Amino acid sequence: MKFGHKIGIDFGNAICYSGYREGQSPRDQTFPSYDQVVEDLKILEGQWQFLRIYDCSYHADLVLQAIRNEKMAFKVMLGADVGAEMQSLDCPWLEAHSEEALVANRIANDAQIDRMIELANEYQDEVFSVSVGNEATVEWSDHQVPVKRLIGFVKRIKQTVKQPVTFCENYVPWTDKLEPLAAELDFISLHTYPVWEYHTIEGALQYTKQNYKSVALHYPDKPVVITEAGWTTRSNGQGIEAWNASQEFQAHYYGQLMDWSNYKKILTFVFEAFDEPWKGSPDPHEPEKHWGIFTVDRKPKLVMQEIYSHLWMQEDAKRA
Repeated sequence: MKFGHKIGIDFGNAICYSGYREGQSPRDQTFPSYDQVVEDLKILEGQWQFLRIYDCSYHADLVLQAIRNEKMAFKVMLGADVGAEMQSLDCPWLEAHSEEALVANRIANDAQIDRMIELANEYQDEVFSVSVGNEATVEWSDHQVPVKRLIGFVKRIKQTVKQPVTFCENYVPWTDKLEPLAAELDFISLHTYPVWEYHTIEGALQYTKQNYKSVALHYPDKPVVITEAGWTTRSNGQGIEAWNASQEFQAHYYGQLMDWSNYKKILTFVFEAFDEPWKGSPDPHEPEKHWGIFTVDRKPKLVMQEIYSHLWMQEDAKRA
């Protein structure tokens, strides 16, 4: 049976992509240029067939334009960047949202869904699926959205969009509060991060398998993919102990994850392509900044150095 027969895709390598470099950030809408996006995609082309992007901003426009214009073979999961529509009472780093902010977010979220519909229809050959949000229901999220509201997004999208619809979330809510949402989705997308849950590299893959199986067994008749899994290479000790973050551990986990997911034919999006210095606190050792398998200046980390050794040689030639 063809892999992905219910969501219309073949199996392949998948990676999460956000192209923001030093001095760029979605927070202040300082976007990468078209040429920078093309440079990134040419680095990734050949090794990965599927990309996941997280919003429908100008950045998403550039990515889709570049894939089409440069005749690249990527298929994209297009995401909606939804903001908080309710208080996040269990988020440890967040103060309460004002009611004005929640109302503004509801309006912005509707506009984001409308833009997703436009892009999915404009780029039907490039977009293979759409996601109505990212980690917006798990208890520690700082941008929670009611499940009924997400269901409304799904129903609205399905009225005019041909691509399959999903939602990307931590594995925990899928077996409880997200059951009504799952019933409306074409496939389920889960996240698994052993290192965030204080697991060492020795038991990381086994924990990943447990996370996946807990959801897949709960929905035996619905496709389940992994839309985030990875290992950070640096930490200041906030949430992840510093000794448990390294390029060596990243390379080891990546190898195990790929061997297992390829054998099982589980579509798995590696998190992530490039380091993102805009994320998290100002601390340069903040773990959120260092999940890339390439550095922010596009140099391959240990996990990619054998495959991308030519990039190092090109840089050395430029310096010479």
